[in-house]
Amino acid sequence: MKSVGINGYGTIGKRVADAVSAQDDMKIVGVTKRSPDFEARMAVEKGYDLYISVPERESSFEEAGIKVTGTADELLEKLDIVVDCTPEGIGAKNKEGTYEKMGLKAIFQGGEKHDQIGLSFNSFSNYNDVIGKDYARVVSCNTTGLCRTLNPINDLCGIKKVRAVMVRRGADPGQVKKGPINAIVPNPPTVPSHHGPDVQTVMYDLNITTMALLVPTTLMHQHNLMVELESSVSVDDIKEKLNETPRVLLLKAGEGLTSTAGFMEYAKDLGRSRNDLFEIGVWEESLNIVDGELYYMQAIHQESDVVPENVDAIRAMLEMEDDPSKSIQKTNKAMGIL
Repeated sequence: MKSVGINGYGTIGKRVADAVSAQDDMKIVGVTKRSPDFEARMAVEKGYDLYISVPERESSFEEAGIKVTGTADELLEKLDIVVDCTPEGIGAKNKEGTYEKMGLKAIFQGGEKHDQIGLSFNSFSNYNDVIGKDYARVVSCNTTGLCRTLNPINDLCGIKKVRAVMVRRGADPGQVKKGPINAIVPNPPTVPSHHGPDVQTVMYDLNITTMALLVPTTLMHQHNLMVELESSVSVDDIKEKLNETPRVLLLKAGEGLTSTAGFMEYAKDLGRSRNDLFEIGVWEESLNIVDGELYYMQAIHQESDVVPENVDAIRAMLEMEDDPSKSIQKTNKAMGIL
């Protein structure tokens, strides 16, 4: 059982903690929080040892009646690897200021810049390149979604070129200080957006151009893809390939799944904790090939799709499994992923 810690028990951190706890070859030693909020209380109630990243705030945790096991530095001393789920930009500072000095392996999230971490990770794209490495960054939720469906298509028939329009949610459901509320925002207003270059950090030779918008919704991101194929295949060939791909679901608008709201309702009916949809949902009816170009639409649950990738990254970096398909299968089984 490898010892894992979560630095930053928030939207991603709490989900990774639960995912790691579901595995039989790794365990959560503890999680960190800065403030004595409801997530800190819930972490303790779920049985996680809680460590504080700002020791001077210990009294505020005591006043709130939240049990603290120790400081973040004390937690890090006990670990084989840390999963850093701190806010964007903090992880890179932790790498240089703490993890490297301790000689502690660390996994970072997509908010960190690839160049600052030095290596990016996706379970389906470059698992083998991360085996035994000290530091890796799990690519963002949008990039993970693109890789999940583009990898099997590339394996099936090769890809000449990808163009993708990303319709991004304005904020997560719990975020009340972000938006937009009543606007559609080009984000960025320049082309390409950062998503294409981010895909290329794990799918190295892919020719991809992306553009992105922010819209006033909180549920999911939505992607519209146009993929020029190298070899001739049928729509049925694409459907068959996606159907056999782990962490991808072909969902039918004809069955009432006509929107991201429908996808989230589907996740609720699956009985998922926090209504998480780890899989990438592809609208089956959107799949079409015209003059050698594949078109399709998909949706990404931004709060959860990167979670299984974090588990796979742990196995790769700690050299627990050298076969990506076996790690993916093991992670999926433990997490109940379809």
